Amino acid sequence: MSQDRLPENFPSAAPALSNSRAVIWLQRVMALLGGILLLVMMTMTIVDVIGRYAFNSPLRGAGELTELLLVSLIFMGLPAVTLENGHVTVDVLTEHLPKWSERWRMAAIGVINTVILTLIGWQIWLHASQIAAYGDVTTTLRLPIAPIGYFCALCTFASAAASFMASFLAPSHSSIKG
Repeated sequence: MSQDRLPENFPSAAPALSNSRAVIWLQRVMALLGGILLLVMMTMTIVDVIGRYAFNSPLRGAGELTELLLVSLIFMGLPAVTLENGHVTVDVLTEHLPKWSERWRMAAIGVINTVILTLIGWQIWLHASQIAAYGDVTTTLRLPIAPIGYFCALCTFASAAASFMASFLAPSHSSIKG
């Protein structure tokens, strides 16, 4: 949706979610941590490939660590994308709706997203609890898997909270349209 399609009387009393200092700080911290995770995965892959082909000695547990780091990176990015209102959207039907319905449509979508993300986070938490009860660990390095599950659940809950807050604020128009 373009900026010129906003209703003239669109309420903007609440500041945009992505403009508060706490949110900006949180986004920067998540971007830094995400960058560090990517750097670690890249370095680990390089060491693994060089060790495998140059010295016939691959990095032990590189595949497991890559899986755990990638899952962590994806779920850590979920609240960051939600805070930025950067989810991909497709405007097919909404272009034909009246301008006055925009506020209500965005609020309804935000609430629905919040409910869905909360349910997903709850299910991930339950699954992580089962994994913890079993004492499940990775095959090679014997790293516990449950903490990653709990981390993913917490990131999903954080995304649900960000979605709920954003559903009642003016859209930032930073989402990618397709």
